[in-house]
This record gives sequence, C-alpha cells and structure tokens, in this order.
Amino acid sequence: MKKKLAAGLVASALAVTTLGATAPAQAAHGTKSLASVLAAEGTRFDKNPRDYDITEAAVLAVLDAKPNSPVKILTQGSKKATAFIPSDVAFQRLVASLTGSRPATERATFNAVAGLGIDTVETVLLYHVIPNKTLNSPQVLAARGTRVKTAQGGTIRVTVKKGRVILGDLDRNAVNPTVSVLDINRGNRQVGHGINRVLRPLDL
Repeated sequence: MKKKLAAGLVASALAVTTLGATAPAQAAHGTKSLASVLAAEGTRFDKNPRDYDITEAAVLAVLDAKPNSPVKILTQGSKKATAFIPSDVAFQRLVASLTGSRPATERATFNAVAGLGIDTVETVLLYHVIPNKTLNSPQVLAARGTRVKTAQGGTIRVTVKKGRVILGDLDRNAVNPTVSVLDINRGNRQVGHGINRVLRPLDL
C-alpha cells in the first residue's frame, strides 16, 4: 500500500483551479501567511496531538528540497489560499493505516511520512490547498454538496452534517476527515481549517 501511495501521488497532475459555488467572499486584507502561523510556536515536535507540527515540518522539508515548489504559496501571505491543515494525530492515523503500526512520537511519525519521498509529501500537501481563494467558514459551509479542486489537481467533496464539515477524498475505503478547527488566520488572505485526518488524493 505504501508503494502504491508513493507511485500514484508522484504521477498526479498539478493544477491550480477554483472552487465552485460559494457564498460571497468576505474582505480579507491581512497578509500574514499560513506558514508563519504554523511556525508561531517554534519549529519543534511536542506531545500535543492537536496542533500542526508535522504539517509545518512537511512544508519546510518540501521547500528545502524544492524551493520553487507550489507549496511555497503557504509562505506568501499576499496570495489568497485556503488550506485544510492535518493535525499531528491525523498524520499518526495515516501512518498507522499504511504500516499497521502507530508511531509513538511526532518525530517518528514525521520520519515515516518523509520516508514516502519528497515528491509524495509535496503532492499530499498540495491536495490540502485551494489556491486563489480565501474561504472562511461561511464559504466552506456554503460549499456543501459540491466538489472543490485543489492545487494538486484532485477534488475534495464537502459535506455538512449537523453543523460538522466532512471532507471526502479520493480514497473510498478510508474514514473521511472532519474539520475540527475553523478559521485559522481569519482576516488574512490565507485561511486554514484544521482537520483530524490526512486527505488522500489516491484510492488505496
């Protein structure tokens, strides 16, 4: 399964596309980037499973290896973008699903993710980003019943059940991520929404 994930993701096409019908966008003029928000507590692993240390480390690893990667948009606060940001426990669940063993630490989790290859990590990150759109919670809720296209080129289905936003990825066998935190960095051109599982741009 791990080899299939890596091979399939590397082959995925990169496309910058737009969201379908949404509510009118609210003004967002701030230029603080999502990357700077993720880095606010410092670049380190800890024991908090609900923050985003592994996502931050993944972004830094991609940009270190590929400085011109489209992932760079997350560092460019003047550019509009919306990201669904996996928590640390989301990556632990992904590794457990792929390997059958859940890592004991965030560092071990990141090492397992990095072991998939930098191109795979890049593709997974891009699948979580909607470029050129600032989608605060009202716009995300208004997108219910639609599919959105990501910077990776794949689509995500948005469902709202009892006020909870659930995202459907391309893996029909996996548990769908739920949005657990809304409007990270609200008021800026880049906004994030925390999710409890990693979106998969490939049907495993």
